[in-house]
Amino acid sequence: MTWLDLPPDTGFGPDNLPYGVFSTPGTAPRTGIAIGTHVLDLAGATGDPVHATGSLNAFLERGPAAWRQLREQVTAWLTDPQHRPRVEPHLVPLSQAELHLPVQVADYVDFYGSKVHAENVGRIFRPDAEPLTPNWRHVPIGYHGRAGTIRVSGTLVVRPAGQRKDPADAAPTFGPSRKLDIEAEVGFVVGVPSALGTAVPLADVEEHVFGVCLVNDWSARDLQAWEYQPLGPFLGKSFLTSVSPWVVPLAALAAARVRPPDRDVELLPYLRDDEHPWGLDIELAIRINGEVVSRPPFATHYWTAAQQLAHLTVNGAALRTGDLFASGTVSGTRPDQRGSLLELSWDGREPLTLTDGSTRGYLEDGDEVTISATAPGTGGGRICLGEVTGRVQAPA
Repeated sequence: MTWLDLPPDTGFGPDNLPYGVFSTPGTAPRTGIAIGTHVLDLAGATGDPVHATGSLNAFLERGPAAWRQLREQVTAWLTDPQHRPRVEPHLVPLSQAELHLPVQVADYVDFYGSKVHAENVGRIFRPDAEPLTPNWRHVPIGYHGRAGTIRVSGTLVVRPAGQRKDPADAAPTFGPSRKLDIEAEVGFVVGVPSALGTAVPLADVEEHVFGVCLVNDWSARDLQAWEYQPLGPFLGKSFLTSVSPWVVPLAALAAARVRPPDRDVELLPYLRDDEHPWGLDIELAIRINGEVVSRPPFATHYWTAAQQLAHLTVNGAALRTGDLFASGTVSGTRPDQRGSLLELSWDGREPLTLTDGSTRGYLEDGDEVTISATAPGTGGGRICLGEVTGRVQAPA
């Protein structure tokens, strides 16, 4: 319960309390917590200068004990009416707030963690071969992305240009991507760093990862197909990655914990998670121009965040505060649960039909894509992970 007058269907109740960075006209960016239709100004409410830095990084670096303490304090403020006179002046209507990138991203790693997605991609591009590569069931595959082009939801998506080569072409051509795509993903934000040369066991994920956001890993499939051999994604991915403005603490997702799907092979010891399963029952929704075209389920994701973090550091790679690693495209077994247009249209061979009668193989200029998500909350309802939106703009 709370003394605030919250909308009955809010996903931003007191069992959520996601963190972000916001500003109002004439003020500097500062840390806030979403509650209902408001954002609680933590810089003003706490007086702690760590919340006036314009980024969550300094607070995240304080670690789990500080995260728990502030969550308990804010929960008490919002549920005990005696705190209302002190707290209410620091509640800012979300309609008056501009939301910013919540963290200064240090490093960015994107995984390839959905077995369904990986099998779909294999069937599309290697129809006469085994869909999964031999290593896929044994190791969380990923690539190191470009942190400098991660932007907050609402940033325009300028259609990228680069080299592309159709199989029938004798030589590559240069120009705007003809196969601009989305990838609906779940992102994990690192708060506590690790020492170089030290692996982080999967049991320690809560000691390092603060929370969860949504990610749209925009992809130029034609650029990607030509360049990725043999080293992997580069310009087909690095032009923009969009993230949601709210980071939901892992503590808010306690009721969403589930066991991941059964694995096909015996995993190496550092990836075995029988005692520490970290599947999350998160339901995503993808909208194109306001129309829901897919609802990917994260609960069936093959590789969990804990396994991905363990693999990311098993060679001794160091974590830094603000590191972001993404799950990889989230896809379910049904056609209406696929997390990319590559799958939804089967690489353009089976175009997606929208209710207005138009069809999409890939994104057109002017299209707006929104990815949202909800999960079971500790209060018995569902909490909201916010949304990440981007509108495609033709190159200048």
